[in-house]
Amino acid sequence: MTIIKKIKENLFLVTVALAYIIMFIAKPAMGIESVKSSGYYIKEMLMIMPVIFVLTALLDMWVPKEKITQYLGKDAKAKGIFFSFLVGSISAGPVYAAFPMCIMLHKKGASIRNIVIILSSWAVIKVPMLINEVKFLGPKFMAIRWVLTVIAIIIFSWITAKIIKDKDLPGEVLTQAGLHINRDACMGCTLCAKTYPEVFEMENKKALVKPHEALDMEKLGNAIKACPVKAISYNEEKKL
Repeated sequence: MTIIKKIKENLFLVTVALAYIIMFIAKPAMGIESVKSSGYYIKEMLMIMPVIFVLTALLDMWVPKEKITQYLGKDAKAKGIFFSFLVGSISAGPVYAAFPMCIMLHKKGASIRNIVIILSSWAVIKVPMLINEVKFLGPKFMAIRWVLTVIAIIIFSWITAKIIKDKDLPGEVLTQAGLHINRDACMGCTLCAKTYPEVFEMENKKALVKPHEALDMEKLGNAIKACPVKAISYNEEKKL
């Protein structure tokens, strides 16, 4: 039963592993190339993601929630669309690097529509990519493709915001002693458990709160600051 439970908890990884095994049996050469490609992307993620988490944490500390709501919130309208395109277009790195930042922005008041715009512009119209597009395909091609892509992003972001609501995104889970952990946002980095092991522990690669008595507020503050995706919060007024 334990093995079956582990398989269910890691179904995606098990499926990928089975796919590689089948590929190695059917076409060994293709299997070797797939492993090499996967290794390259894993190495890239290990190099990029720590930097992204640090930058996200710094932005979370330095940029107040009021500013995020003002420039990227639901009431920002055209201003929000402009700044969302700007944020996505001047960013560097692969699009998966944008996910931790978007979690932080949504938590601080950014609308779903503007998050979609940031992700989409990060993926297909960021400035470094446009420069290379001009070099290889010419300025006319780039300009027309850019205009059509911007129009498409605006339309699809509006549709997405109509279908997906804020409550559909990962939410916070109230735990013990007024601590909140967004288990969906938690990336399993274990920093909270290492910083404050008396309160936090890992289960199925997600953080949770252990049974405890008094809280050491200094340690708790350090654990909250250590979380790269800001999945932990504390509200003294909501103690259970």
